[in-house]
Amino acid sequence: MKQLLLAGSLLTLAAFALPNPPVAKKPTAQDPNTTAEVPQDNKLVIYQVMTRLFGNKVALNKPYGTITENGCGKFNDITDKALDEIKKLGVSHVWYTGVLEHATMTDYTSQGIPADDADVVKGRAGSPYAIKDYYDVAPDLAVTVKNRMPEYEALIKRTHDHGLKVLMDFIPNHVARSYKSDAKPQGVVDLGAMDDKTKAFAPNNNFYYLPGKSFVVPPDYNPLGPGKGPREDGKYTETPARATGNDVFSATPSVNDWFETIKLNYGVDYQNGRKGYFAPVPDTWKKMRDILVFWAGKNVDGFRCDMAEMVPVEFWAWVIPEVKKAKPGIVFIAEAYNAKEYKTYLDKGKFDFLYDKVGLYDGLRKLMTGTGTTEDITKVWKEESNGFSSKMLRFLENHDEQRIASKDFATDPKRAVPAMTVTATLASGPVMLYFGQEVGEPAHGAEGFSSEDGRTSIFDYWGVPEHQKWMNQGKFDGAKLSPEQKDLRQFYARLLTVTSQSEALRKGRFYELQDANNLGKEYDQRRIYSYLRYTSTQQVLVVVNFSADKTYRPTITIPAEAMATMGLSTKKFYTYTDLLDTDEPRNGLNLTLAPLSAYIFEIKPR
Repeated sequence: MKQLLLAGSLLTLAAFALPNPPVAKKPTAQDPNTTAEVPQDNKLVIYQVMTRLFGNKVALNKPYGTITENGCGKFNDITDKALDEIKKLGVSHVWYTGVLEHATMTDYTSQGIPADDADVVKGRAGSPYAIKDYYDVAPDLAVTVKNRMPEYEALIKRTHDHGLKVLMDFIPNHVARSYKSDAKPQGVVDLGAMDDKTKAFAPNNNFYYLPGKSFVVPPDYNPLGPGKGPREDGKYTETPARATGNDVFSATPSVNDWFETIKLNYGVDYQNGRKGYFAPVPDTWKKMRDILVFWAGKNVDGFRCDMAEMVPVEFWAWVIPEVKKAKPGIVFIAEAYNAKEYKTYLDKGKFDFLYDKVGLYDGLRKLMTGTGTTEDITKVWKEESNGFSSKMLRFLENHDEQRIASKDFATDPKRAVPAMTVTATLASGPVMLYFGQEVGEPAHGAEGFSSEDGRTSIFDYWGVPEHQKWMNQGKFDGAKLSPEQKDLRQFYARLLTVTSQSEALRKGRFYELQDANNLGKEYDQRRIYSYLRYTSTQQVLVVVNFSADKTYRPTITIPAEAMATMGLSTKKFYTYTDLLDTDEPRNGLNLTLAPLSAYIFEIKPR
């Protein structure tokens, strides 16, 4: 831990006092170093689990391998011990990804589940975002296929028993071309069952049609590379053709489209000026509400809503309150990428939280790869999320993004130390960790449908090697990790635990210190970033160095106005205790910042 964070650096002891303080006050809107936002305590700490991969102990990793060859994690592999260790990371919520039944090339006809056609399935295992039955869970994830729902229900209960809450996916925009629910409750009418297929669009149709045209599989689609997929012949039959999940209204989508999925109709006529027909409430809205209420009834605690912006905000404004009537307190998180629409999806759409990918993630990624500056961070809090930073979910990895340790991103997992510290502590909103991130998983290899792209495959059966070292054949004791990996995991555990327990980080106000230090000797404001988080009872100072090769020795200045805002007297002397380490309290802020170092100092009177 100390080697990772300090790398032999030290804090020079130096006592100093600052000028006389006024009485504690709220920051003014005119102060350019802060905002008038009153933070909300929304510090969820989310651990994302790709359920198919998490518990897989098989290490063969044959490209395009079958479930028998490469193995597959199960609900039951997420054991009490696994949950204990996840909880020790400071985690509050576990997002079980890929739970809903989706199209796959694995044959479960013997279990009464219709087989899928490889022509419209991506990857041997299939995309967990091409849903085949909203009312069922993936048979891959069950030890006993016919017992798959009870096994998932047992995982939900087991997770709750460990003091953790459960999030799962809701995929509202599109379904697999083979969608047909065979597990729907009695009385439920299936999606598309009552559609008028002679009409391209009708407000109460569940899908969009291309009357008189038949779907054509992209001619250059090669589902299994050198192998042959089940029923693969390029002749998948669908008449009339339906629009793709990425809004392509053509019977001949390209191989780069989401051709394996079909778009759901929420009452928007895309081909006629996107006119909306929302009154009376469209049939799709009601069906999707019932699906959400069904899963809320399984005692899940929230939903991560896939591609939420591809569904009209009017639907969310209606459905989220409807579901919260059935289960008050249930959480809705939107995968969102349009910063101009953040306020709309929060205020009108009623979402609890939104992804912060195009703001903080993209800015930190540039810093981690040496192409950005700390100004990208300033822009996020000052402009993009000003007024609602407590509602932005921050992360450095998820199933869509490249692994930090991959050659496509930062290569060295230690580059996450300053970036993850900012991710977790910049504001009082949620923070997320992707399984394997904490041990530096690099996502090496081409798994099959997924090329070697720096991501851990969501389409293929695969073992995740560095994660498997921590898992240690189900012992979940980290015995096979290297010393460097153990240090990295300990950093994440300490950071997330401090983040989840610190009052100042959970709900404190924010004050940036870049302006106060930009003229300071050895304060490279392009690579060093510092800020305060504080409440009336706790004050902390965060300082990080993004440089991968340079040590800096700045003296951090906390200006008098910031001291007054925190309610601290400039006539007193203070100690600074690094909450990320076990060193004794320091008496000054003459720092030695090693490359890729991070500090969270708690400020206390001496």
